[in-house]
Amino acid sequence: MKSKYLASAIGVVLAAAAVTGCANNASGAAGSSAGTVANAPTLTIMVGGLSKQIYLPFMLAKQLGYYDKAGVNVNLIDEPAGGDATQNMLAGQVQGVGGFYDHNIALQAQNKFSESVVSMLQIPGEVELCRSDLKGVVKSPADFAGRSLGITDTGSSTDFLTQYLTTKNGVDPARTTRRGVGAGQTFIAAMKQKAIDCGMTTEPTVSQALSDGTAFILLDMRTAEGSKAALGGTYPATSLYMTTEYVNANKDTVQRLVNAYVATLKWIQGHSAQEIADKMPADYYKGVGKDAYAAALTSEKGIFNPTGVMPADGPATCLAVLSAFNATVKGKSVDLTKTYTDEFVKAAQPIT
Repeated sequence: MKSKYLASAIGVVLAAAAVTGCANNASGAAGSSAGTVANAPTLTIMVGGLSKQIYLPFMLAKQLGYYDKAGVNVNLIDEPAGGDATQNMLAGQVQGVGGFYDHNIALQAQNKFSESVVSMLQIPGEVELCRSDLKGVVKSPADFAGRSLGITDTGSSTDFLTQYLTTKNGVDPARTTRRGVGAGQTFIAAMKQKAIDCGMTTEPTVSQALSDGTAFILLDMRTAEGSKAALGGTYPATSLYMTTEYVNANKDTVQRLVNAYVATLKWIQGHSAQEIADKMPADYYKGVGKDAYAAALTSEKGIFNPTGVMPADGPATCLAVLSAFNATVKGKSVDLTKTYTDEFVKAAQPIT
């Protein structure tokens, strides 16, 4: 059964989060480009958590005016879970998804074809947090048996990674309870109310949970070293992916969009975390504060892919991770070359 936010435990906070979600949609729904560009193609991208730092390039491109300069009108829609965003893409409700690359592998194993057209994160940026009262009790995922584990939602990449880490450490995922608690206030509320013991999330939720002693870090995948130790290699995460059918039929539109994102990735490399924070909507750092948001971004700025090119060893690592636990992928023949393309990144034109 599809998991949902723990309404019974955190209804009040969830209602507040819904208001925040609406604010995110208002920031990035219809007309999310600075202005509508006449005669330019229009498309909608659903992002698995717009205010998460791991998905920062999607809104930053808007704030920098790069969609307009690239000649494309973009509507950004906030969706807490990447799995739901993927289903909306397959249903034709949106043209693209801002989510983890690994979804493309899982889809191909089901004979559904999509591909990443630009790689934005070369490191997952995910952190496994556990409640502070469990420090010394839960020392690694080997202690997850019988525990309630927070994920964004069923079928999300946090779900994938949680199942992998559990399996890798000798625990059958069936011996755990995985609960969809989203991110931000809903995640923190679930932890404070002991609805979850541990959970996987990203910045700025991590900093907020640590600041008041709610949680401690069990595993940190905000660095290349931490990611490789946990997952066995380079794990490309955030990407823009689309159905292969759409990409093949709309190459000019895809190229314009990729031009905007490659320029955004380069801008990130040339500016400080504080300068980046200055560009973001205020509701993105409301829960933690702008200074803490910038500090968190400073510590994990290395997660962003400077070029947009898919890391050479990344797809194989993602396949190995999914094959370790995912019955849909395990034993299936997956052509990794069809799960991503660097064609548009390599042809990207500068934006000034």
